[in-house]
Amino acid sequence: MITIESKYDFPSALIENAVRATLKHQKESTKANLAVVLTDNRKLRKLNRDYLGIDAPTDVLSFPASESDPETGARYMGDILISIPYAAKSAKKAGHSLESELQLLVVHGVLHLLGHDHARPREKARMWKAQREILTQLGLGDIQIREE
Repeated sequence: MITIESKYDFPSALIENAVRATLKHQKESTKANLAVVLTDNRKLRKLNRDYLGIDAPTDVLSFPASESDPETGARYMGDILISIPYAAKSAKKAGHSLESELQLLVVHGVLHLLGHDHARPREKARMWKAQREILTQLGLGDIQIREE
C-alpha cells in the first residue's frame, strides 16, 4: 500500500504511478508498503539538518525502513518526503511542470529506498540510468536529471 500524506492538492494516481513504475523497473513487488509525504521547506530543512547535518532545505529525502508488519509479514520500505515549494522552484528553473518534477522526485526517492545512491560516480551513473529509463516509461523522457 502506498500512503500519501499531503497538504497540497495533487492527484494520488500521479504519485502511485511513479512509485509502481519504479518498483516494476527494479523488479520489486508493486504491492510494497511505503509512504510519500508532500510537505514544505521548513520540514525538509529540519530533517536535512537533523539526519544529514546540512542546515538547508532540499527537494527530497528518503528514509529506508526494511520493517515487516508482524501480522501480515508485508514489508514496509520506508518514507519519502518531498518539499513542494522546493520542487516548484526546481521545476520552474528546469522549464517543466511541477507535476513532472514531482514524478522525478518520487522515482528518485523510491530508488533510494531500494538502496541506490549517487555519492560515487559509478553508483550515480547506475541510478541516473534507472531514473532516465523510468521517466521515459512515464512519458517524461525529456526531463533532465540534475543536481543542485
